[in-house]
Amino acid sequence: MKRIYLDYAATTPTHPEVMEAMLPYFTDSFGNPSSIHSFGQEAREAIEKARNQVAALIGATSDEIVFTGSGTEADNFAVKGVALSRHDRGNHIITSSIEHHAVLESCKFLEEQGLSVTYLPVDGYGMVDPNDVKKAITNKTILISIMHANNEVGTIEPIAEIGNIATEAEIYFHTDAVQAVGHIPVDVNKLRVNLLSISAHKLYGPKGIGALYIRGGTRVIPFMHGGSQERGKRASTENVPAIVGLGKAAEIARQEMLEEAQKLTVLRDKLIEGILKGIEHTQLNGHPTKRLPNNVNVSISYVEGEAILLNLDLAGICASTGSACSSSDLEPSHILVAMGLPHLQAHGSLRFSLGKWTTEEDIHQVLDVLPGIVSKLRAMSPLMKTSK
Repeated sequence: MKRIYLDYAATTPTHPEVMEAMLPYFTDSFGNPSSIHSFGQEAREAIEKARNQVAALIGATSDEIVFTGSGTEADNFAVKGVALSRHDRGNHIITSSIEHHAVLESCKFLEEQGLSVTYLPVDGYGMVDPNDVKKAITNKTILISIMHANNEVGTIEPIAEIGNIATEAEIYFHTDAVQAVGHIPVDVNKLRVNLLSISAHKLYGPKGIGALYIRGGTRVIPFMHGGSQERGKRASTENVPAIVGLGKAAEIARQEMLEEAQKLTVLRDKLIEGILKGIEHTQLNGHPTKRLPNNVNVSISYVEGEAILLNLDLAGICASTGSACSSSDLEPSHILVAMGLPHLQAHGSLRFSLGKWTTEEDIHQVLDVLPGIVSKLRAMSPLMKTSK
């Protein structure tokens, strides 16, 4: 049975060219970048090349890129680092109710330390209103953190508008761009952000490596202490193979991103149309047009998302659900709830995320298999029976 992978938003396979670029730094070029001998300098040169590649992808300069252990670490670094550096100016942070847990949990931690956090609502598409951002600003606001594109429903936020508001108010602005970078054009200067988070394994790079863009002049206090790596911003011996992998992935994204986005948008729309027309009582979650080119998130009423997911897996199709299936109380996605979906609908959500190696045949297979799975589950569902 052919297996079809449609969970690229969770993680991507590592690009073969990325693997090829990384391999020498596990074996022949294994030096510590802090060493002054030739082995160390060879590793240092590789890191600086990768830094340039990442910077070029987002319109930054190389000295504005700090490598981290993940996108989660980059988010933590941005949120906590600003809070530490600007505590003398204020104690208020503005974020949204649909952020990734890396941002939300960082904010909750800071609340426990005495800071104040405003969690902005979103509309039914998962969109933050820039006017709400403007209204939430106080003379104590030190940071605004709004994600670029939502990881579950794919909605692309009005980051440039919010960036203008933050700039005019002289407030640092961070965006978690983990789902956006490498998939849609991202220019830190057009967006007017001070900080931006990246994760390699979301753009065909390896796991365990990310980056934080820090605009020149932006003061952020590191929360990792030790050596002077990353110009004193992030202690720890650099993971050279992974950094090289992120750099190569960024280079490939610059070359192939637009063509890939065009291809995936066609496949995305075909899958959305097929599901909505082929299965009753379904709805698209997220903005219909201002969404990532690879994201399809639908709610299918009267069935549990986890049950659909397990049946899809048995049919060789890998996707994900908005429900927290690892949670003991099966709480639905905080994102879908924030968008106003009733809990029952949120529990019936599915996310298909497409990628570089998704084919039209894959989409046809999903559309062939999914209606039968839903019909079978609905026939057993007490929710369906009580709705009639």
